[in-house]
Amino acid sequence: MKRPLLLCLLFLLRGYRSSACPNRCVCQGSQVNCSSRTLTSSSLPTSFPAGTTELLLHKNLLTILPNGFLDHLASLRFVSLHGNPWVCDCGVLYLRAWLMRQPASLKAHLGVNCSSPPSLRGRLVVYLTEQEILDSCHYWYCDLALTSQVCLFAFVVVQAALLGALLVFLRRFEKLSKEARTTAEDSLVAGEGLGEHEYIDSRI
Repeated sequence: MKRPLLLCLLFLLRGYRSSACPNRCVCQGSQVNCSSRTLTSSSLPTSFPAGTTELLLHKNLLTILPNGFLDHLASLRFVSLHGNPWVCDCGVLYLRAWLMRQPASLKAHLGVNCSSPPSLRGRLVVYLTEQEILDSCHYWYCDLALTSQVCLFAFVVVQAALLGALLVFLRRFEKLSKEARTTAEDSLVAGEGLGEHEYIDSRI
């Protein structure tokens, strides 16, 4: 008895979640308005109502769309994605592929322009070639490699400076030790000479 009841509750909760309006969005009928919410690619809602026909995501801070983000919205008829700073590197491949699958009447590609890298700025994502995207990926990797090399060089310079400072300190320490040893020996010799002189004076 308890098991069927739990299954019914889980089914109802699943249905409620699938029909619930995402956080930070406004839903009116089958339209989900998530525009101008300063959403980033990491803060996008993870699910939308199953019957969503219009999805507004324009004027946010989206740089990429996660893989499979729009695939489950079978009833989708209109999407607005303009006004976002899209980064056209390897991460844009899903968005480009999704836009290419959509009918021209959907007009989802309008205003979906690259914000970076500089070589692709202003280009429509849907018209990018795979080679251009792959080149931008190489560009990004080159920047990362250059940054790594600069950091490694700085690390080596710091290590060399520390080693030089350690050598200078050791030389000064050795010099001070020699001076202290010499002073101690001179003091010992002077003390012995003074003792002999006092001994002679006492005998006289």
